[in-house]
Order: sequence, then C-alpha cells, then structure tokens
Amino acid sequence: MSNIKALIEAAWEDRELLKQDDTKSAIHELINQLDAGTVRVAEPDGAGGWKVNDWVKKGVVLYFPIAQMKTIEVGPFEFHDKIPLKKGYADKKVRVVPHAIARHGSYLEAGVIMMPSYVNIGAWVGSGTMVDTWATVGSCAQIGRNVHLSGGVGIGGVLEPLQATPTIIEDNCFIGSRCIIVEGVRVGTEAVLGANVVLTKSTRIIDVTGDEPVTYKGEVPPRSVVIPGTYTKKFPAGEFQVACALIIGKRKESTDKKVSLNNALRDHNVAV
Repeated sequence: MSNIKALIEAAWEDRELLKQDDTKSAIHELINQLDAGTVRVAEPDGAGGWKVNDWVKKGVVLYFPIAQMKTIEVGPFEFHDKIPLKKGYADKKVRVVPHAIARHGSYLEAGVIMMPSYVNIGAWVGSGTMVDTWATVGSCAQIGRNVHLSGGVGIGGVLEPLQATPTIIEDNCFIGSRCIIVEGVRVGTEAVLGANVVLTKSTRIIDVTGDEPVTYKGEVPPRSVVIPGTYTKKFPAGEFQVACALIIGKRKESTDKKVSLNNALRDHNVAV
C-alpha cells in the first residue's frame, strides 16, 4: 500500500500525473481495497478516538476525474454513472432488499442488512447493522457494528476538507427515524437518538440531566439518549427558537443490548 499511497499523494499535488497508467492503476486498486474492506477512510485509533487516512480520501476524490461514464443495466433498470454498483452479495453474506444500492468502493461487512437504501463510495458498514428503508449512508461515513439506521435516516458524506473526520456512528447505536447526522459528527457507542434529531458540527447537544446544562458540539457521548429540542437565541429582529439536541438520560450498560435499548426507549418515552 505504501507505493499506492505515494502515487496518490503525488497525483494530488500534480493532476497531470492522472494521465499516467501507474497512477490510474493505483487509484483503481485503492477503490478495490476500500470495496474489500482492507483499507478504510477512518479507523479507531485504539485510544478511544479515530484516525483519518487523508490519503485515502484523496484517492476517492481523484477517482472521479479518471473514471469513465458508463451505462449500467440491471434487469429493466438503467443507470448512467462513473462508479459501478457493488456485486457479490451472497458471497459477502449481506442481505440486500430491492431497491437497495451500494456503490463499488463501499464496504459492507458480513451480516449487514440493506432495506431499500443507499450506501456511497468510501463508506464502511459493520456486521449486524440494519440500513433501513430510504436511509442513506454518505461518502466515507463509518457505521459501526449492530447499528440500526431507522427509516429515512440521512448520514452525511465528507470528502473535503481532507483533514475532516467523516461522520461516524459507533457500535450498538440506534438512530431514530428521519434523523440527520452530517459534517463529521461522531455518535458514541450505544447512543440512542430519537426521531428527527438533526446534528451538524455547530448543533448544540445539551445534557439536561444534571443541575446545570452541559453543552457538546460535534459529538454525542456514549450511551446518551437524545431527543430534538430548541433553545432561545437573540437576533436583531427579536428572540427565536433554534434547533438543538437534548441528552435526557443514559442507556444503561448491559450485556443484552436489545433489552438495554428497549428500556432506554421506554424509560425516557423516546419516539423512534
């Protein structure tokens, strides 16, 4: 991979190198490795954080100018795109319900279930995860194991800026219907988001469980139970309500994650 990395880094600085066969081969090989899950855009660093592989994101960006538009026929359906569709689901032990689509260059671990949904290039989706109906997983997003992305969830993609961490949903999370999580927000392990929570890098995530509110931005702490909320903000035209997210409790640690989830939803009356 070191040679592939060097070629991609060089082409990033000098786009004329994209005309050379060895550079094209390196980029195509990187996309194949992303598709196989042997390379990731971001990965746990072993210390509770995440490491972003900038050069991999560069390779994904450089793939678009060298890829050729092609007609893709799937039964009676026709597509016209630069990136082929993912194939070989049976061998990958992935369940894919019509009309689910994953692009080549995304990785689906064995045991993933895709209802009619969409997974973009560079994304990584862990075993046991359900990508429910009309949910979308954006480019380079990292979705952990045993996650439930409920109907209509939108997980944003992040290609640039290169140093930006992609949107990350860690293991055993439950993301409620119509939630939107974008701009590299990180949702910690076992968190529960109620329906319609919207999280961007600038969204206030306010823990209201103590005597005083504690505000986070860009990150939901592990095992948090989160619902949509608002706070009052002053503008020249007056005071108005601005959307935020409220942490109203904690999901209890349990070896039985399903029981833990059900209790969290019941105890806090969370709509999903």
